[in-house]
Amino acid sequence: MRVFWTADSGDLGSGRSGDRDGDRDGGRSTVWHCVFRLDAEDAITGFCTDGQALKLATNTFRVELPGAPYEIHPDLLALAAWTVVAPWTRRRIVFDRPVSAELAGAIEEGWGIGAGPVGCSPRAGSGLAISYSGGADSAAVAAVLPDAPFVHFQRVSHPRVPNRWTHYRSDVLARLAAETGRELTVARSDLEFTLAEPRPGYPEHHAVAAGALLLADELDLGGLALGYEMGSRWLGGGRYLHRYTPDNPMWAPHGAWGQAFAAAGVPLVLPVGGVSEAVTMRLALGSDLKDQVRWCLRGVDGPCGTCGKCLYKELIHAAIERRPLRTTITPERGVARRWQQPPPYGGQEMIEYGCAWVPGIEDTVFGRAAAFLNATEESTAWLERCYPPAVEEIPEPWRERIRDFMAAEVGFMSDDEARRVETWGIGTPGTILETTPETSS
Repeated sequence: MRVFWTADSGDLGSGRSGDRDGDRDGGRSTVWHCVFRLDAEDAITGFCTDGQALKLATNTFRVELPGAPYEIHPDLLALAAWTVVAPWTRRRIVFDRPVSAELAGAIEEGWGIGAGPVGCSPRAGSGLAISYSGGADSAAVAAVLPDAPFVHFQRVSHPRVPNRWTHYRSDVLARLAAETGRELTVARSDLEFTLAEPRPGYPEHHAVAAGALLLADELDLGGLALGYEMGSRWLGGGRYLHRYTPDNPMWAPHGAWGQAFAAAGVPLVLPVGGVSEAVTMRLALGSDLKDQVRWCLRGVDGPCGTCGKCLYKELIHAAIERRPLRTTITPERGVARRWQQPPPYGGQEMIEYGCAWVPGIEDTVFGRAAAFLNATEESTAWLERCYPPAVEEIPEPWRERIRDFMAAEVGFMSDDEARRVETWGIGTPGTILETTPETSS
């Protein structure tokens, strides 16, 4: 794999709000263009870190940043490209600028891929920004870190790939991010259209940080906070079913991606990595950003209420409010089909929580799942507290303030409750959920 970056003045749409207003630089923007070329041993079908098969659509993408062009550290350009091209790289990657020995070593250790050329010094920064999507999890991070600026990734169309996913309202999410009043920088990119199958999306989950990486020097970032919660970090995530994952290659600090981001001077920070989606939703909807929270990618004036993600989030929302489910989705709908089958389920801990706490759950689309799971309020109480090891792996500059927040606002699990995390999935075969447009949340 060979990667080439160029930059020019351009416009994929304005990208500034709050303290980083366009008046500062006359409304100018810079578009970084990436072209990557596959070697003979590379393939157009590959696999991302979570095991999802991906088919390549095109070998170019762009990232627009606010402001006039400026020099970006080679490690940041290289890592941004790596979040896109990693699934299709088989033996080596050659960047167009020398990278540090630290980043090259992290790629070789994490993926067994030779990286180079090597020849620059490592970078470092001191600040922390939030990779802000606008959903409940990232809004919860914003509640934990009320002074941290936002970097928002916005999808735009690709000049070489038809956009058949126009129902994905990235413009609405960007508008809501601007309405938060927080210091905000928007990075716009068409990198999701490098995927032909299963659909446009991030080639690696970490590609959401491509814009933040290219902004890291400008913002003096020494860390990037993301809204991945306990299910994603410790319980295997939505696609790995019923599995304790202390060595999660995507989100553990000692995992492949954690080491690569640290080598580039932007270690990953997971402020809500020790709490469930019940806690992140409670924090988000109790925060100053509650009116801007949006987990649905389809709705304009509010959540669409008909997609799989809306159904899943409504279950959690109803559970934390201890009220009946509000949905028109029936068991026959494709987005509800999985809940009519026996477990394990993606995000099973939250299905158990919802089935335990929603009144009248037996008469809803989750009725069969509730009968299979037999979850109770007592058996799910651990999901309302924080798993202590998650705080201990926060980088030192931000660890104490996050620990204090969790102690004051959430509370920590007892030893017995922590064992619920550490024995999650024992005796249950590991399974990977195949995602389709009908089952994807």
